[in-house]
Amino acid sequence: MWEEGTGGTVHLLCLAASSGVPLFCRSSRGGAPARQQLPFSVIGSLNGVHMFGQNLEVQLSSARTENMTVMWKSFHDSITLIVLSSEVGISELRLERLLQMVFGSMVLLVGLEELTNIRNVERLKKDLRASYYLIDSFLRDSELIGDLTQCVDCVIPPEGTLLQEALSGFAEAAGTAFVSLVVSGRVVAATEGWWRLGAPEAVLLPWLVGSLPPQTARDYPVYLPHGSPTIPHRLLTLTLLPSLELCLLCGPSPPLSQLYPQLLERWWQPLLDPLRACLPLGPRALPSGFPLHADILGLLLLHLELKRCLFTVEPLGDKEPSPEQRRRLLRNFYTLVTSTHFPPEPGSLEKTEDVFHQAQLPRACYLVLGTEEPGSGVRLVALQLGLRRLLLLLSPQSPTHGLRSLATHTLHALTPLL
Repeated sequence: MWEEGTGGTVHLLCLAASSGVPLFCRSSRGGAPARQQLPFSVIGSLNGVHMFGQNLEVQLSSARTENMTVMWKSFHDSITLIVLSSEVGISELRLERLLQMVFGSMVLLVGLEELTNIRNVERLKKDLRASYYLIDSFLRDSELIGDLTQCVDCVIPPEGTLLQEALSGFAEAAGTAFVSLVVSGRVVAATEGWWRLGAPEAVLLPWLVGSLPPQTARDYPVYLPHGSPTIPHRLLTLTLLPSLELCLLCGPSPPLSQLYPQLLERWWQPLLDPLRACLPLGPRALPSGFPLHADILGLLLLHLELKRCLFTVEPLGDKEPSPEQRRRLLRNFYTLVTSTHFPPEPGSLEKTEDVFHQAQLPRACYLVLGTEEPGSGVRLVALQLGLRRLLLLLSPQSPTHGLRSLATHTLHALTPLL
């Protein structure tokens, strides 16, 4: 069953669509990087059957065997991505979004022109190495969930207004409208310009910052897959505290030397205490002391219009199951309810309330793993109200008849935050 999966083995292949030449192969086993590579004969067969179908005007998108699920996806008739997963019961939604994020990562760091007009395969292979850190992070057991939800992972700082004012002032002094504060790959605060970034760069940029090795400052060339896929911008990052970074998206100016250390110290030195308060927010997402029911083991809150989400499996300290198992349960529950119950595309059916009534789509659902006897088996509940969707992982002590009431109360408490 999907709730028992342990990640399995995942192989990700990237090939030039016209020639079938492999550009890279990345693998993971049990959510950790793996050196195991697929034989060239297997790679050739997987690409060959896909090309054979295309020649017959048949689109081969996925296949399942006894112990493996395979998905193919072509981008711009130039790049073919193939993913193989041995995880039992893995959903096609999850694999498809993985491939979308991988191609977005390639565009982010190489540019669309290099991928759609391949002049030198060996040079492209070399250039694509810059994307390995980011791509490998999608294959690992991540603490983030934006790769699956296509929403930006966020946290709620205790002194958000103060940080937001400092961020806006710093952005004006730096001469850019695109600035964010990121802790462990999650956005703490951002300017209006940053929030207007389209998908997938809004998810990819903080995820990239969280996946790179620590550095005091960076000046990183990036393309925006949606906003500027062929013209590079500069992503500047400045470390304020360990795992807490300031990110700026800009053009040729300002130079990094203008920001560090003078401008940085002027705006952020007075805010050391509020900044330190952001560090525990990585895994917790919510401020310490935020009132949550004791039965809640994990939660995922999505704002479907803003494309932002809060995700935590550590709201109230240590309990069973482990954080890794909780993340897997919530990720799998999200794919289940998104594939079968709720609208598949965030916000697509939210513009008119009538659509819900006409289609009679559910507003809530729940799942009990194990038995329904009190004290055994965890509970999962999903609730959608307006533009927000909440998924909760609850302890075995939580009675099934009270799941919707608990979810509704929690959603109302979280609504002012997101």
